[in-house]
Amino acid sequence: MNFDPEGLDRWTDENRFEVTRERIIAYAEATNDPIEEHRAGDIAPPVFAIVPVFDSLLEPAVEVMPVELIPRVVHGEQDFVFHRPIRPGDKLVSRAKMIGWEGLENGTRSATYIECRTEGGDLVNEQYVTTFVRKFNAGETRGTLAPGHKFDEALRGDAPVAKVVQHVDEDQTFRYSPASGDPMPIHLDEEIAKMAGLPGIIAHGLCTLAFTSWAVLTEVADSRTERLKRLAVRFSKPVLPGQDISTQIWRAGPETYAYETKVGDDVVVKDGLAVIAEER
Repeated sequence: MNFDPEGLDRWTDENRFEVTRERIIAYAEATNDPIEEHRAGDIAPPVFAIVPVFDSLLEPAVEVMPVELIPRVVHGEQDFVFHRPIRPGDKLVSRAKMIGWEGLENGTRSATYIECRTEGGDLVNEQYVTTFVRKFNAGETRGTLAPGHKFDEALRGDAPVAKVVQHVDEDQTFRYSPASGDPMPIHLDEEIAKMAGLPGIIAHGLCTLAFTSWAVLTEVADSRTERLKRLAVRFSKPVLPGQDISTQIWRAGPETYAYETKVGDDVVVKDGLAVIAEER
């Protein structure tokens, strides 16, 4: 089994999605989002950006990696670059391409680039999705990987500017799945999750990211979604329904914040980066 470099930089067909107020509200409710504009459906939560592009996520992988490896793929990192928020009535067009991979001893890291535009061609957001193929080393590095967002360990010498504790509900995955359009059974079926080597049903990584996004917005951006210009994380451990997550946020520079999220002493989201535009 080999990765096919001919599949790199090959765009998928365009996918279209019309944003409704009801879909925005459902996503906000499914992620326990407290921001009033989100819950009213006036403006989409930042991580809602994954919903219109969801059908484009795995298509590029099929162009590059053997289909037998798809069940081994896990979501390793997510990086959003926001050009403007999503609002009800938007008619969005998305497409994706795999841009590169890196073979490692314990697996292969690959990067997919997604762009989301209006029907008129205006760029709404860009996304870099880094996946990891467990226990398969592609043996080489090809193309390019996603931009870096590594946590600066020197920040630990400073006090965080905020700490937010949030509770993941027992039924969170069953609410998030229809709101996001993600039907993966490891989030819904205890037996299948255990067969996959997990302790049981786990929360969607993007649901956890959505929690951390509203933590960042409420603490350092006055709950104003339009100020968030970039949001990037690395998923390091799964979160289970019923657990509490604790997010600490540090000021890392002008308009830049770093953060990480823990369950107890275990880091579940690392290398978190948020770029927040200053108020004009």
